[in-house]
Amino acid sequence: MSDALTHAVDAILDRGDLAHLALFLWACAATGLAWFALRELSRSNRRFEEFVTAVAYVERLLRNRGR
Repeated sequence: MSDALTHAVDAILDRGDLAHLALFLWACAATGLAWFALRELSRSNRRFEEFVTAVAYVERLLRNRGR
């Protein structure tokens, strides 16, 4: 078992597949982080829009009350 594992690792290193694996993992991590950041930005924008809508509603109430 140990010889087979060593041979497999040597084959990966000889062919340069380890570099491709590292690049793939980096790309997956970067994509995941970008997706997470965009999702959080979208949620933040939605909360801000709700806040602005609520402020506008209160402002309309106060304007109508003064009439």
